Amino acid sequence: MTDTTMLATARTSILSKLASPDAVRPLLLVAVILIGWDLAVRIFRIPPYLIPTPTLVMEQVWAQGPLLLREALPTLYATLGGFLLSALVGIPLAMLIASSKTVESYLYPLLVFSQSVPKIAVAPLFVVWFGFGILPKVISAFLLGVFPVVVSTVLAFKSVDKEMLDLARSMRAGPLRTFVRIRLPHALPGIFAGLKVAITLAVVGAVVGEFVGSNSGIGYVLQVANGNFDLPLMFAALFVLSMMGVLLFMALDGIEHLLIPWHASRRPDGGDGK
Repeated sequence: MTDTTMLATARTSILSKLASPDAVRPLLLVAVILIGWDLAVRIFRIPPYLIPTPTLVMEQVWAQGPLLLREALPTLYATLGGFLLSALVGIPLAMLIASSKTVESYLYPLLVFSQSVPKIAVAPLFVVWFGFGILPKVISAFLLGVFPVVVSTVLAFKSVDKEMLDLARSMRAGPLRTFVRIRLPHALPGIFAGLKVAITLAVVGAVVGEFVGSNSGIGYVLQVANGNFDLPLMFAALFVLSMMGVLLFMALDGIEHLLIPWHASRRPDGGDGK
C-alpha cells in the first residue's frame, strides 16, 4: 500500500467517523450537560462568582480569546515536550523491562514508587534546579506521562503470541527480523494505548509546573483568575485546556489509524464481526 493510498484511506475513515452517529452522540451528551448546568444555575440562583452559566463562560472565551490562545502556546509546548520525552524514554525502557526479568525486578518498583510521590510536591524542586523557563514544566509533564507508556508497552510486548515467536524461530528469523515483523506490530496497539493516556496526563503535568513557577501559560491564567475570584475566566481557561487535550488525543488517534489500520479496534464493526 502506497503512502498516498494510506492517507486517502485514513482521510476517508476520519470523514466517515465524523459523519457517523457515534460522532454525534458525545455532542448530544455535552449539550444535555450544558443545558442541565444552565438550568441548575438559574433555578437555584447560584451567583456567577460561584458557578457561572455556560453562556457567560462562552462569552468570556470569546472576549478573552486572544489572551487564552496566547497563553495556551507555552502550555502546549511544555505538553508536547513532556509527551515526546515520555515516548522516547518510556518505550525503550519498557522494551528493556519486558526482555529481562532481572531488569524488571530492579526498575518496576522504582517506577511505581515514582508515581506515589505527588508531582505538586516535587515541582518546586524543578524550579529551584532548572529556573522558571519551560524545562520544569516539560519535566513535570514527562513524570506524569512516562508511567502509563511504560506499563502499557511492557504489557504489549509480554502479550506477543508465543506460537508466532516459535514459528519465527522455526523459520530461522533473526532477532531483528522477529522484532520488526512480529513483536513490534503486535505491541503497537498497546503502545498507542499508553501514549493516549500519556498525552492527556502531560497536559495536567504542564499545568502543575505552571502552578508552581510561571508567568505564562494556562496554569498562570488559572492562578490569576482564582486570585481575582474571576470564575468565568477560570472556566474559560479550563475549557481551552480541555480542548487542547481533546485535540491532541484526536491527533494521536489519527496517527494510530495510519500506522495500524489492520487492527481490530480500527475496524468499523469494532472487531466483533457484527
